[in-house]
Amino acid sequence: MRGFGRCLAPLVVLATPAAGQEFDPASLDLPALIECRADVPTYNDFALWLSSAPGAVETLGWKEVASANPFLSQYELPAKIRVFNRETGSIVFTAAGPMAVLDGVAAPELAKELDVMAVFSTPQKFLGEKVVVQSTEESEGLTFSTDVKLNVSTVES
Repeated sequence: MRGFGRCLAPLVVLATPAAGQEFDPASLDLPALIECRADVPTYNDFALWLSSAPGAVETLGWKEVASANPFLSQYELPAKIRVFNRETGSIVFTAAGPMAVLDGVAAPELAKELDVMAVFSTPQKFLGEKVVVQSTEESEGLTFSTDVKLNVSTVES
């Protein structure tokens, strides 16, 4: 993307122990998930429900949008949400988690505002990452690692 374009900010959660609770769609706080304000069990419950419950996307009122990027699933929301002091009506999911699609803001500017360090930055592509939570937990002889990362990126949908 050139100049001001689409900027994505996702939540990344890696291996964590299962929370074991059913997700209630009425409790969804999508901005909290995207902004890394939700706790890990809440995110895991939501992700498991979204990926396994029949009709989950329809229950939320989301409309899937065709994407030329095979690594993204894009959705239009039934109502705009406010994330990082900006409004959006579009989100995407990657293997990393939910991301807000923010038009009209340059990724390097948003990254600076959110104190996200650049990992890769050229005029055509930006990728930044900030570790929000990093911990390990021992349980029954196994070690679970939790990593929550806030990313800012430019991508083509």
